[in-house]
Amino acid sequence: MSLLIPIGSETSLLAEGWSLALTEPGAFSLPSDLPPDLEYLPAMVPGTVAAALEAAGRFDRSNPEPLIDRDAWYHCRLAGEAPGPAILRFAGLATVAEVFLGDTLILSSTSMFESHDVAVELTGTETLSICFRALKPHLEKTGPRARWRPRLMNSQGLRLIRTTALGFMPGWCPEVHAVGPWRPVSVIRAADAIFSPAGRSAEQKRGDEGVRTLGSSGLPLASPPSSGPTGHLLPAGEKREFAISAELDERGAGLLKVSFAFDGPPRDLRLVCNGSEAHFTNGGGRYSAELHLPGVKPWWPHTHGEPALYDVALKVDGEEFPLVRTGFRSLKVDRGVDDDDFAIIVNGEKIFCRGAVWTSSDIVDLPGDRASYESWLRLARDAGMNMIRIPGITTYESPEFFALCDELGLLVWQDLMFANFDYPVADPDFVIHVKTEVGQFLAATQALPSLAVLCGGSEIYQQGAMLGLPERIWKGPLCEEILPALAADCRPDLPYVANSPSGGALPFYPNAGVAHYYGVGAYKRPLEDARRANIRFAAECLAFSNLSHSETLIGGKSGIPRDAGVDWDFEDVRDHYLGTLYDADPQALRAQQPERYLALSRAVTGEMMEAAFAEWRRPGSTCNGALAFTFQDVMPGPGWGVVGVDRTPKPAWFALKRAFRPVQALFADEGTNGLDIHLLNETPADLPVVLELACLRDGRMPVVSGRRDLTLVSRSSESIASTDLFGAFFDTNYAYRFGPPSHDVTVARLKHAQTGEIVAEAFHFPLGRARAFHDAEIAVSVAGGDGEFWLELSTDVFAQSVSIECAGYRPSDNGFHLAPGAIRRIGLSALPDAAGRPGGTIRSLGGDRILRF
Repeated sequence: MSLLIPIGSETSLLAEGWSLALTEPGAFSLPSDLPPDLEYLPAMVPGTVAAALEAAGRFDRSNPEPLIDRDAWYHCRLAGEAPGPAILRFAGLATVAEVFLGDTLILSSTSMFESHDVAVELTGTETLSICFRALKPHLEKTGPRARWRPRLMNSQGLRLIRTTALGFMPGWCPEVHAVGPWRPVSVIRAADAIFSPAGRSAEQKRGDEGVRTLGSSGLPLASPPSSGPTGHLLPAGEKREFAISAELDERGAGLLKVSFAFDGPPRDLRLVCNGSEAHFTNGGGRYSAELHLPGVKPWWPHTHGEPALYDVALKVDGEEFPLVRTGFRSLKVDRGVDDDDFAIIVNGEKIFCRGAVWTSSDIVDLPGDRASYESWLRLARDAGMNMIRIPGITTYESPEFFALCDELGLLVWQDLMFANFDYPVADPDFVIHVKTEVGQFLAATQALPSLAVLCGGSEIYQQGAMLGLPERIWKGPLCEEILPALAADCRPDLPYVANSPSGGALPFYPNAGVAHYYGVGAYKRPLEDARRANIRFAAECLAFSNLSHSETLIGGKSGIPRDAGVDWDFEDVRDHYLGTLYDADPQALRAQQPERYLALSRAVTGEMMEAAFAEWRRPGSTCNGALAFTFQDVMPGPGWGVVGVDRTPKPAWFALKRAFRPVQALFADEGTNGLDIHLLNETPADLPVVLELACLRDGRMPVVSGRRDLTLVSRSSESIASTDLFGAFFDTNYAYRFGPPSHDVTVARLKHAQTGEIVAEAFHFPLGRARAFHDAEIAVSVAGGDGEFWLELSTDVFAQSVSIECAGYRPSDNGFHLAPGAIRRIGLSALPDAAGRPGGTIRSLGGDRILRF
């Protein structure tokens, strides 16, 4: 039921007092049918059945039991609720659910991704019950014949049910099924006041008790709104009840627009932002206001500037009600003269988008609160990522996710929750659900600057095309007509991409449009393929089985991802590159020198990622962005994530942090054209620097070197041939091979001209990394105090992949190369278990020395 919520409405979460019982599917129709001796467990709401069972010690996420073959009954007594009219809001029910007030059915829901508002008359004596019906019988139903069958999911029935693919992808993630009220359940008490799209959630009210507000979770939504990821969709072409937009105009001034429908008595309504006001005008019952703000700071991705945010309020008869916190930015996609390109332009600047593909903050709990997101997203920002992609195989994240991305300056690529399947778009009921879920999501994310790209889903086109079907089959109306029409109606400011990947002669060809690039990675192509593929934008790429600092061989194949139907896994992929990068036999090494094997395995995936991104970020590259697959693991073990399930960064995270620096130095081996050094400055300020270049014999002795003072202009790049710094020809990359090689490593060091601080370094190995192993004698000292510590490192000879272990502290860099001739400072950030002065060990790949500090 669609309802309007007045300003001043009070929203309280129904988060306490819930219990859960599991029964055989279809055994009971009504709450009163349940036997009195049925066993109940305490349940968290919002939460899942898996989370409740895990809390009771009855669920093992590493060996999960099926949760789709039983009914799950949730109960909550409403004895504390005051009698009278109220609205019950169900922000997300996974998945086929029936809601009862007493024994009265008040709601039936068949989509995990829809929010529902139900008007009720409470007496204060009811029990609220939600029955989540066993999903397995629904998945076994047959629908319209599918024209292709993907291998990724183990249930073809998922194409007919609007629920997440998480839990149904063996080899990718544990089979933890999403069942339960995964988004908040709340009670809204409406006051006699002007229209509001929502009440304030209980979590948002902390610290501002008694303040009446607009917007659930601080967001403006259409009617009805949600404190979860969704609101309400009006049919295409109808006016949204509440609409808000914030953008930069052509002169760089902020332009804020708000409109809503209201047929009540006249009021003095004003739009307020940054100290300015604009009156609303009434046009046939629809109130509109525009506010021009010439003095606002633009919102930038954090790699390119400040993610400036502003509070927006509605003033009603002199009283202010917060609407939203927003940022002003312009955003478009440049597809080039041939329509094959894909570059994101923010505030007139081309942004090289780098980051990773999001999975889940917790695959068991599926949380949507700020605390559950914050540490993850801060790790993304700290790694220099400026884009996160939410793929179509997961779930819509809550408004708190986007609010954090707004604050941290992270762009969000949002796939709609469609992946791989041939969906039944000829079914009118299915289309209604699609329109509702997408419309609610778009209404819930209005005016949020972080949301940058809206995509019709993941690998639908690729799946059909790879099975040999013609384009007229796999390029259907869902992504070509229905979804873009919704996007144009609800969010005309957002670029829309039909599918990821798409755009080339075949959708999975990486040289046009949006790619999923695994040439380097799953397909075991050489590193040169990163250039040869001519990528324009990789929405996902570079999947490896990434080890943590503490990973051992005890777990065997546990936690190692694999694709369905193949005889290899991603450990095999990692071993392939270990062999080629370090000139070693991974199987012999694993059997004879397991510690050495682990050390190389930890380093190799990060080295491959750094090398690939150096290729893609160099001036002249066709690539405008690439997102690593994936950001976090969903289960323990050496998964695709660059961060483990325990939120601990892996060596690959540190490698990406080096690869993603806004001020960067890169080497490009151009064969007989020599070795080029590329310098990048994406920041908004000019930077005076000193560039030093040295070719080291035996990792120690400079056989040739050069130096140059220069200023890196803001938002610019500069390319220099290495021989320009030497003043004469030198075979820096050993391309001409006149005589024996004279050096084994070339080091470029970029220093701040005023402070001498090392801003960036780059390394080139003309003979390969294996020829540059040296038994380095590293010197270290611990400096600092009052809770702030750092290490000062120096070496007598080039040290490859220096690894720091320091209990209770996280180093600012790890797995880095250390060259002689400079002191490297590594900050140590205290973790919650830090105690006293830091101490630990340092190793490098070149020898067996263990340095203790």
